[in-house]
Amino acid sequence: MMSILPKSVQNLINEFSKLPGIGPKTASRLTFYLLKNPSVDLQTFAASIANLQKDLIYCATCFNMAETNPCKICADTKRNHDLICVVEDPLDVVAMHQIAGFNGVYHVLGGIISPLDGVGPETLKIKELLTRLEKLNNPEVVLATNPSLEGEATAMYILKQIKQSGFKHVKVTRLAYGLPQGADLEYADEYTLSKALEGRREY
Repeated sequence: MMSILPKSVQNLINEFSKLPGIGPKTASRLTFYLLKNPSVDLQTFAASIANLQKDLIYCATCFNMAETNPCKICADTKRNHDLICVVEDPLDVVAMHQIAGFNGVYHVLGGIISPLDGVGPETLKIKELLTRLEKLNNPEVVLATNPSLEGEATAMYILKQIKQSGFKHVKVTRLAYGLPQGADLEYADEYTLSKALEGRREY
């Protein structure tokens, strides 16, 4: 069916529809909100989107999104660099970073092992994690992948790699999730994450 909307409006609706969780109706509402609301500076909005990836880099140590290398967390000498929280993606760093009791650093895998999606362990930052562990004296690795089948499989694979590498000095723990099976870390509240961190168990 031919759209009766102006091409520029329809194009924006189409682009919004490509975002996760955004259907055609929500995309239309967002587009018309931007058109009708004078408080929204469209030039600034457009520039923010255009520059989204322009100034972003990935920390060479933890592989989190950053503006500097190393990132602010890795460069912070007050943090415990022997305590490494392993997460799937940068959103999980944001979630874990809300916990006041966690003073360690992070390692972003860049996903989880998912054969159906063509993601194998070689595409994740697992070798880089092992390289980090070689340089530490008594590190603890907190495996904080999501409690899904893929997340658990990824955690077990990392544990196996650490053991096979002969790292007897490395303590490996797993978050004690107060989350429903299959829930995502990024949607958990600060209290739930804090309790999960406190109740982590050793593998």
